[in-house]
Amino acid sequence: MSPIASVGSLKPGEVNAEQAERARRRITDYLAAHPDGPNEVSVLVEGDPDDALVVPRPVVEMIAHVLGQLAAGRGVSVIPSHAELTTQQAADMLNVSRPFLIGLLESGEIPYRTVGRHRRITFEALMEFKRHDDLKRRAAADELADLSQELGLY
Repeated sequence: MSPIASVGSLKPGEVNAEQAERARRRITDYLAAHPDGPNEVSVLVEGDPDDALVVPRPVVEMIAHVLGQLAAGRGVSVIPSHAELTTQQAADMLNVSRPFLIGLLESGEIPYRTVGRHRRITFEALMEFKRHDDLKRRAAADELADLSQELGLY
């Protein structure tokens, strides 16, 4: 497993928001106009029309999403799904305390491995836990909404 890493990070404001929005719009317009287009997209390099980059369509879609976040003034990090996080990094991503996260690890709710005395959580395992936790929260909120309607409490 690779150590903790983000392949790339851009802080808010590092990219011109107007340029990011213009590029996002051009990409999404192209993708919308060619919904059944090839699985690869050729991107012409400005200044050299004979030199085109061939990019897989799913990557182009992800780039459009990244550009949208940058255009909105938000920072973006790209993290490989197999990257390993420290307990503090994982806690920060879930917006919980480190001791609370350790309780989740020790109860078996999130798989982890130990490296020496340190726990490591894969980004993929953390996101799987977050997806399941979000589903449980939504179900509980729906149940409360149904109950309040039944009782006439709006």
